[in-house]
Parts: sequence; structure tokens; C-alpha cells
Amino acid sequence: MLQPKKTKFRRQQKGSQKGNAQRGNQLAFGSFGIKSLETKWITGRQIEAARIAVTRYMQRQGQIWIRIFPDKPITRKPADVRMGKGKGAPEGFVAPVTPGRIIIEAEGVPYEVAKEALRLAAQKLPVTTKFIVRRDYDAQNQNA
Repeated sequence: MLQPKKTKFRRQQKGSQKGNAQRGNQLAFGSFGIKSLETKWITGRQIEAARIAVTRYMQRQGQIWIRIFPDKPITRKPADVRMGKGKGAPEGFVAPVTPGRIIIEAEGVPYEVAKEALRLAAQKLPVTTKFIVRRDYDAQNQNA
């Protein structure tokens, strides 16, 4: 499961998730990708499930890049505990995702394979996504 090796502080405030992604909103590595269309927190488990779905479908051909990392600690108080008495214990880590953020990129496989693999990955994620292709991608000259 993805999580930071160590953090400066064990607990963090929820923060604001307004607006669109200002960074991480362009394809940087691969020719194909999935882009988030809504704002959500994505856990390390969800990212890992999506990664496994992509690698299984692509049969370890090509290359994938996970463009998000869960570095925000989330706390939870135990069940049947009254209000107050401080913030709960850290439970896990999430990656805040805003609209326009590229989540996964792929390269080195044909268009149809990449589209289906990333569709399977998108089913594992709590956000609605859009399949995107690099602007200068030429389908005729791809021998992958």
C-alpha cells in the first residue's frame, strides 16, 4: 500500500479542494492517460487496485506511471466514542485529486489495449475519469 516513509506531522487538517488542478494536468510521460473529472480523495488501496488492473490487462507490456501519491494522513475516531477528547488516530493516507488531474499514464501498447486497460483502472477509482491521448500521437506509425 502506498504511503510516505515518514511525515513531519502525524495529523493534518482536511483543507480546501476548490477549483481545478493547476499542476499535474498534462500528459508528461506516456501517450495515454486517465484524467479526473471530479474532486475526491483517493486512498493508497484504490491506487494499488487500479495499478494491478492495468498491469494485468497489459500483460506487463509497455509502461505505466502513477501520477498521484497518497501523502495526506486521514484520522478516524473509534466507533461509540463521544464528541471531543481530541482528534482521532491516523488511519491511512489519501491523495487529494481535483478535476483535470492526470492519475495514470501508459505507453508502449496499442491504442485499444491502453484504452481498455485504463478503463479497467478507472472502475477501481472513486472519481469519474476521461481517457486522454497525447496530442501528437500517431496511430498509424505505432508498432507497439
